[in-house]
Amino acid sequence: MASMLLIGVAIMLYLASISAQAVPGCQTHCGDVEIPYPFGIGTGCGIEESFEISCNKTPSGTERPFIVDVEVLNISVSRGKTRVLNHVSTYCNDTNTRRMKRDQWWLDFSRWPYRFSNHDNNLVVIGCNTLAYIYNKYNRTGYTTACASVCESPSALTNGSCLGVGCCQNAIPKGLRRYDVYFYQVYDDSDSWRFSPCSYAALVERESFSFSSDYITTKRFNETYQGRQPMVLDWAIGNATCELARNMSSYACRHRNSECVDSTNGPGYLCNCSSGYEGNPYVPDGCKDVDECKQKPNPCPEGAVCHNTVGGHRCSCRPGRKLNNETNTCNPDINLIIGICISCIVLVIIIFYTRVIFERRKLTNVKKRYFQRHGGLLLFEKMKSDQGLAFAVFTEAELEQATNKFDKSQILGHGGHGTVYKGIMKDNISVAIKRCILIDDRHKKEFGKEMLILSQINHKNIVKLIGCCLEVEVPVLVYEFIPNGTLFDLVHGKNRTLHIPFSSLLRIVNEAADGLAFLHSYANPPIIHGDVKTSNILLDENHMAKVSDFGASILAPSDEAQFVTMVQGTCGYLDPEYMQTCQLTDKSDVYSFGVVILEILTGQMPLKLESNEACHQIFYWL
Repeated sequence: MASMLLIGVAIMLYLASISAQAVPGCQTHCGDVEIPYPFGIGTGCGIEESFEISCNKTPSGTERPFIVDVEVLNISVSRGKTRVLNHVSTYCNDTNTRRMKRDQWWLDFSRWPYRFSNHDNNLVVIGCNTLAYIYNKYNRTGYTTACASVCESPSALTNGSCLGVGCCQNAIPKGLRRYDVYFYQVYDDSDSWRFSPCSYAALVERESFSFSSDYITTKRFNETYQGRQPMVLDWAIGNATCELARNMSSYACRHRNSECVDSTNGPGYLCNCSSGYEGNPYVPDGCKDVDECKQKPNPCPEGAVCHNTVGGHRCSCRPGRKLNNETNTCNPDINLIIGICISCIVLVIIIFYTRVIFERRKLTNVKKRYFQRHGGLLLFEKMKSDQGLAFAVFTEAELEQATNKFDKSQILGHGGHGTVYKGIMKDNISVAIKRCILIDDRHKKEFGKEMLILSQINHKNIVKLIGCCLEVEVPVLVYEFIPNGTLFDLVHGKNRTLHIPFSSLLRIVNEAADGLAFLHSYANPPIIHGDVKTSNILLDENHMAKVSDFGASILAPSDEAQFVTMVQGTCGYLDPEYMQTCQLTDKSDVYSFGVVILEILTGQMPLKLESNEACHQIFYWL
């Protein structure tokens, strides 16, 4: 583990040395100051001779870098600037001779790639009744910058203020390579020397300078950096522009991710790493990708996630929000929200219709299963073979439409085996539709066969079975509609006011007997009604009897296994033997018909209720 750490440290040091060093074997640091390429310490270590820096020992024994006799504080490759300590010119009163003593400084970089930065430096003059200016003694027609400072007493001074009272500052011209300082005595300073021993003038870095009132009354300004003050130098490569330099063999921008920039302070050019990179563009592989995501402040807006890319970065907002590059904010993604809403709506619609289709298929399968269970295939085959068979198999939807979805207002009556509704078919034919309450397993298996038999019964005194619906759990029967009610209504109910002659009642009973006799003797196989009563004898428009309601009807059993095992019918009309043996025979219909005759003769109902749960037949003695 320790060896791996040592290898990692070695690699980091190696990369750091490459970024600062282009010539192998050259010193990269002088003391604690890094000297990056294109500069170099010693002969042949800089990109040019003018970029070579001396590393000298100071009286204190430490090594410090120098350009001529100007100490270097640091060098910025990316900004093209070198920060140095510049000498301060002084104009002091000699207490022995009572005369002013000048120590005026000059600096010449005409043969060097440096210019005094007009952006970062000012000419600063400190003192009372002092006028100083800079000029080029070899070019007196050149630009001259002057500044005057006056004060009458220390009380007039203000810390941080350099507006002419004790301190004055002024800008310098662009492209300045040499300057000479000169103090000009024009004010009467006979009194100021008592509290202001010296005046000062120097090119000083704007950012580091702040005036203090004790600069006037003491020598602290000159002694802070041992007679020097920070100053900034601009530097550039050569004298050509980028356009010309790119075609030169000495072109200094060596990294592929670097770009050339013309100097803003005199001729020449600088090299910068391209956007998204940082490092030294003057050496191969000197420009490294910048991880913008680790910078502070984070380049991405609040709530966004920063993703570093080669030469840049990418910001992504959380789901539902979108990056606005103009304002650098995460705003609601309206298009995404609309898209999600539309997708959700479409998904809901798809699920809904899929569910509907599934339920419809499921319902279709159920209906198909019911249809097959109730003998629907047998009915269809018979209907195909017998073209003249007047029998129809209706769908549940057709019957719902005919009865307004089996509305209560369409009910004609209730019976022990179901409810009868009036229906109007598509061809405006009125029918009676009976929804059975239940049907036993034997009838379910043989229902289709029995419907075929019942459909072939054609007798004037028997209600015609028009068709049925087999795609429901309990089949629905469709009969012809008989408009004048039942014999029960005529004898006991709402139609008693008609005063039908007794002979008509006997005729009706006789017609009903003819219908039952047909079922017992002429149907093949014979049919036992099982629920003969006055309410199951209908009357047509001519008051002709129509035997109806085959809810309890069965085909005559051929063996004992087919006998009904549960008593069906209506209490009061059932014969005692059937109630005891549960064996329904044609004699049961005859007994029930005898009760109907007595009901007509006496006008009394066959059923008399004497308690909540007990019923007694009036004609039981028969």
